[in-house]
Amino acid sequence: MVKLMAGPLDEIYRKDYIYTNAKQRRVSMARRTIYGRIMMAEHLTLEAFKQKVFDYENEKEWKYRGELPAIIDFYADWCGPCKMVAPVLEKLAAKYDGKLSIYKVDTEAEQELAGMFGIQSIPTILFIPKEGQPRVSMGAMPEKEFERIIGDVLLPAVV
Repeated sequence: MVKLMAGPLDEIYRKDYIYTNAKQRRVSMARRTIYGRIMMAEHLTLEAFKQKVFDYENEKEWKYRGELPAIIDFYADWCGPCKMVAPVLEKLAAKYDGKLSIYKVDTEAEQELAGMFGIQSIPTILFIPKEGQPRVSMGAMPEKEFERIIGDVLLPAVV
């Protein structure tokens, strides 16, 4: 464990993994700090998804609700390729803080949400521009490919 100082009273620790008490499953918690803040991809539940991304129960046409472009990672804790993508997304969450939202959806905990998108293989990555239709990519990708898609689809004028 490496101790990072964010300020005179703030102590932030970097852990690669923590274990939840309830299920004792490994949960990625790679953390990056920028100006004392912990940057992480946000885990979405069904209700949070409907509030922050798209309320598919009340809207028929795709309309993204977020203020920033987004990446959504549909994953499972047991999935090897998902574990390879997780640290890349955490790094991107830190790099694009304030420019891009990065979310994660556990397909086992949120089966209704995974079913709504027809997720059949994981990881499935959803790239959501501020305007327009989302784009889907299946399988693990290297960081350079994420950077290319972010530059081409999500933040073309910024990157």
